Amino acid sequence: MNNKERKQKIELYGKGFNLLTRALKDIPTKAWKFKPDPAEWSIHEIIIHLADSEVIAAMRARLLAAEPGRQLMAYDQDKWATGLNYQDQELENALKLLKQVRKFTYQWLLTLPESVFENSVVHPESDLPYTFEKWLTIYSGHLPGHVDQINNNFELWKKQH
Repeated sequence: MNNKERKQKIELYGKGFNLLTRALKDIPTKAWKFKPDPAEWSIHEIIIHLADSEVIAAMRARLLAAEPGRQLMAYDQDKWATGLNYQDQELENALKLLKQVRKFTYQWLLTLPESVFENSVVHPESDLPYTFEKWLTIYSGHLPGHVDQINNNFELWKKQH
């Protein structure tokens, strides 16, 4: 990844929360608990997942910068969604947490020297090194990907209501 591509991904990462809030503003809250299928997540659950994931992403980024070579913790997002009862967790604080952690990490990313993005750690679910560039690719697209999922849920909800 060259410097220009990296900067674009960092900017996309920085815009992620705004993309989410723009999508949510047009969706009535009564649609937020709708599950397209029992095995799929509701908008509510997606938001809670995003808050949890953002905390883990921030920790991973810092480990990549400060402790290259270290092993990361894996987690099963579906087990977290059910085991932590995402459907009943409070949304307002989850959105605040997501916004603040993302903003803090975005501002920090802007200060990093290019050389840090060559760092890697060990991910227990991969035989390949988990590089900082891979982290940036994953998490710059994470919120936009879930915004698509949220919009799809809303379209399915509208068809049924």
